[in-house]
Amino acid sequence: MSGGPEAFLRRAIALSLEKTAADEGGPFGAVVVKDGRIVGEGWNRVTSACDPTAHAEIVAIRAACAALGSFELSGCEIFSSCEPCPMCLGAIYWARLDRLTFAADRHDAAAAGFDDDWLYQEIPKPPEARLLSTVRLLREEAQEAFRRWLEKEDRVAY
Repeated sequence: MSGGPEAFLRRAIALSLEKTAADEGGPFGAVVVKDGRIVGEGWNRVTSACDPTAHAEIVAIRAACAALGSFELSGCEIFSSCEPCPMCLGAIYWARLDRLTFAADRHDAAAAGFDDDWLYQEIPKPPEARLLSTVRLLREEAQEAFRRWLEKEDRVAY
């Protein structure tokens, strides 16, 4: 499929409708586009795949990376039926997508029972102030992996 921004966004919305009707997950869809063509599609598969990370944007990013044989997607755009949650937004940044276009926003999602506001509130807090009990141990031992990484002459930067 090729087309303009509205066509790509309509495809993301269509995925959200089709896959929800097929009981394949929640009402979210996303597509990754490169050079005016869809290179990855995704829909929410959290319940169907028993995977809490299988959000539409993550699934679309994984599909696009596999199709392009690359772990980064510069030169690509992502179109999402809804404003990405914090996890998906982080993945969009890590994948180095050039642009994000979305339709519904986080408030629309909250009205449908998908409220990510608590997570937006948690992220800026220091670890010890978060709702998730967090313990830090063995820092010095863990740093050995970083030292070895820095010494590795053939490392692939990302």
